[in-house]
Amino acid sequence: MKSPEDKLKELHISLPGAPKPLGSYVPCVQAGNLLFLSGMLPLRDGKLSRTGRVGESVTLQEAQEDARQTVINAFSVLKAQIGNLDRVRRCVKLNGYVASGPGFTEQPKVLNAASDLLFEVFGEAGRHARAAVGVYVLPLNSPVELDFIFEIA
Repeated sequence: MKSPEDKLKELHISLPGAPKPLGSYVPCVQAGNLLFLSGMLPLRDGKLSRTGRVGESVTLQEAQEDARQTVINAFSVLKAQIGNLDRVRRCVKLNGYVASGPGFTEQPKVLNAASDLLFEVFGEAGRHARAAVGVYVLPLNSPVELDFIFEIA
């Protein structure tokens, strides 16, 4: 069985440095064998690639790309915290917030991109409980924000 690190290589995903907090909080807190990741944005090189609400200025496909990038950023935070993704036993929970224009109701489809990447990297251990919530606006006018709970060895 391939390790999560090997699967990332197969997917041609190289992890960026862990994003810095945008406020007075820490990116990750460990309680026992659980890691609680703060809300993550789809930052690339410290910037959002797009802003706005899904169903208005952001398409479903763009929001899915952002959800995927947010998971990659979460992997960076995990790696910075525990040294190696092989220590992840499972993704327990994913909460997803989608800045949504009026009438946009496909938040679950946006989050499927995040859930699918977690499964691609961790296999069955990437399957998780989830909430998909539509909101009016997110920090920095980001289309997507995700937070996570992971169990580690």
